[in-house]
Amino acid sequence: MDQEAVRRTLEPTASSKEIAASLSQLYDAFVINGVRIDAAEQGRLLCSFVVTPRIASPAGYLLSGVTATLADQLGSGVFFSSGVGTSGVSLEINLSYVDVASIGEEIEVEGKLLRAGKSVGVVSVDFRKKKTGKLIAQARHTKYLAVSSKL
Repeated sequence: MDQEAVRRTLEPTASSKEIAASLSQLYDAFVINGVRIDAAEQGRLLCSFVVTPRIASPAGYLLSGVTATLADQLGSGVFFSSGVGTSGVSLEINLSYVDVASIGEEIEVEGKLLRAGKSVGVVSVDFRKKKTGKLIAQARHTKYLAVSSKL
């Protein structure tokens, strides 16, 4: 497993001008900015970030859309850390929100490979408050992994 390849996939490298030029990538780069990769192992990815006003609601809580985007992005990173040659195409992302995270709280995100078959793979992504370990959200991400035909 190439940890640098995983890091390059998840950490934005584009300048703000390049990001602004590509609106389709703007939201993902906006959300993933500030996420640190703490560990990358075979089938497991551990990241953390601090909830900032940029990714919080007016009430000061982590936005659910940010959580969903991170589940998508970091879930894809788990496939790369597993040695799967592709991150595939999302078939389903299921999220359960069980608590809130406030501005200033550090969040730990752990993605684990549950299964990688010939055509379908599944990862789980847990979001926890780093200080207490309390679960705030849990995601399951199913992806189609088969290589597309050249028709």
